[in-house]
Amino acid sequence: MGSLSKQEQVEWEKAEYANVNWDELGFALTKTDYMYVMKFTEEEQMFCNGTLIRFGNIQMCPSSGILNYGQGLFEGLKAYRKEDEGILLFRPEENALRMKVGADRMCMPSPTVDQFIDAVKKTVLANKRWVPPHGRGSLYIRPLLMGTGRNLEVKPSSEYTFLVYASPVGNGLKGVLNLMVEDNVHRATPGGTGGIKAVTNYSPIYKPLTEAKAKGFSDLLYLDALTGSNIEECSGCNIFILKGNVISTPTTHGTILPGITRKSIMEIASGFGYQVEERATPIKEVFDAEEVFCTGTAMIVKSVASITYQGKRIEYKLGAETLAQKLHATLTGIQTGVNEDKLGWTMVIDGPPFL
Repeated sequence: MGSLSKQEQVEWEKAEYANVNWDELGFALTKTDYMYVMKFTEEEQMFCNGTLIRFGNIQMCPSSGILNYGQGLFEGLKAYRKEDEGILLFRPEENALRMKVGADRMCMPSPTVDQFIDAVKKTVLANKRWVPPHGRGSLYIRPLLMGTGRNLEVKPSSEYTFLVYASPVGNGLKGVLNLMVEDNVHRATPGGTGGIKAVTNYSPIYKPLTEAKAKGFSDLLYLDALTGSNIEECSGCNIFILKGNVISTPTTHGTILPGITRKSIMEIASGFGYQVEERATPIKEVFDAEEVFCTGTAMIVKSVASITYQGKRIEYKLGAETLAQKLHATLTGIQTGVNEDKLGWTMVIDGPPFL
């Protein structure tokens, strides 16, 4: 384990900000400088010798487990720049723990919580100039865990790669959501992998999602596979329904991803005095909801303008006075260091990136 080369250290110290139009950032990849790689080998039987390398393409055997059998997981979290130029991570230990749960389900070893957080810190610090100025975006961090050993047979890989890369992104996804209920295709089934961030969870819904977007919808809202009568989640975010003083969200019982933003919003809303319920949520409840909103790492909190179900469109409260806006302002205030973090959710990182 060593430090950056002298030239790389000089470059890192001199570069305050990358040449980016921060105000035009969306949610798309912008190539940064470094990524972090750590291997689990058959000989070592543990993750070790992680290192920062220049961001770029990777090589792997065509018979690797990730390519042939989808043995892989990913996470998503963000780093934010404070007004005083300090950098904050938001609840990285939660992502580390969720990856461990997913790895166990996918029969994979996983980095320890300390290794995960250390890798994330190093990736952020090495790409410090790509962290947007305060209030103008964040650095999205994508940890990957992949089966990369040679594997023609249907079985767990013998070698694994943990990789962390990052990209600057804008302040959440713009606009509001117009959802369509998908009652033919199911995002997840009981006993499957819907409750973890398996890489195989997402592409199966590309077809109905593409068709819905062609009709002008933002996303799909999926129903449970057993009864077809309860809402679960959207393609990449959790959902909440507000009626009176009660906020309802579907229970994460194995088919719904336990979102970290979801968990945080539930705690904040409870602190506001709302009754927050995790339970089976019948689709009929969307018909008389006062407000509906979604949560996720990319969007943070976003209001739902409408839900269309079997040709019927239901519209919801929008605007500055909504609970969604209040929750968004409170959470982003904590994430960016504007609001006091009384819950201990943020982690300050600083210093040079060491290999």
